[in-house]
Amino acid sequence: MHADSLIILDFETTGLSPDKGDRAIEIGAVKIENGVVIERFQELMYPGRPISYFIEDYTGITNQMLGKAAPCDEVMHRFADFIQGQNLVAHNASFDKRFLDSELKRISSGYTGQFACSLLLSRRLYQAAPNHQLGTLINYKGIVSKGSFHRALFDAEMTAKLWLAMLDDIQQRAGIEQVPFSLIQKLSKATKANINKVLAHHR
Repeated sequence: MHADSLIILDFETTGLSPDKGDRAIEIGAVKIENGVVIERFQELMYPGRPISYFIEDYTGITNQMLGKAAPCDEVMHRFADFIQGQNLVAHNASFDKRFLDSELKRISSGYTGQFACSLLLSRRLYQAAPNHQLGTLINYKGIVSKGSFHRALFDAEMTAKLWLAMLDDIQQRAGIEQVPFSLIQKLSKATKANINKVLAHHR
């Protein structure tokens, strides 16, 4: 399976850890096919309790907005259908994967695709970047961004643009026409010093 056909997702949440009771409040995702965004998913979801002022300020999502949103379980049923059979990507995927797994477990659902992390990949490809936060990398790569970070769909859209830029860089460095998803996983696990060796192996 190629790395240019998958789903890139982002959660906004009540806090940092579903293990401590935190819930998702927004999901945004883009479906990419052959390097082109063909479908989008965005929904607010009501977590069953008010969110803190900090989260309101950080995301721009208010308790009033969430009060009009569908419950988490209802939204996650729809999202489970959206991602079925697709590989998944997120920036700092360990965070989003924890919330995805937690919310899907609540509705006795799951997914069959594998996860990749654009943050891990960027640390190996762009070692000279000031840091590897999404906004920094968007500027580092000269990607045009018009919108607000920390809203789920915008972050997913920006991650998609970064992801496609990284695939283009991998294609050029490895001299290959298409990047297999398996190569992404190998690069993400490789040491920074071994990146060129991994790329050369795929020439």
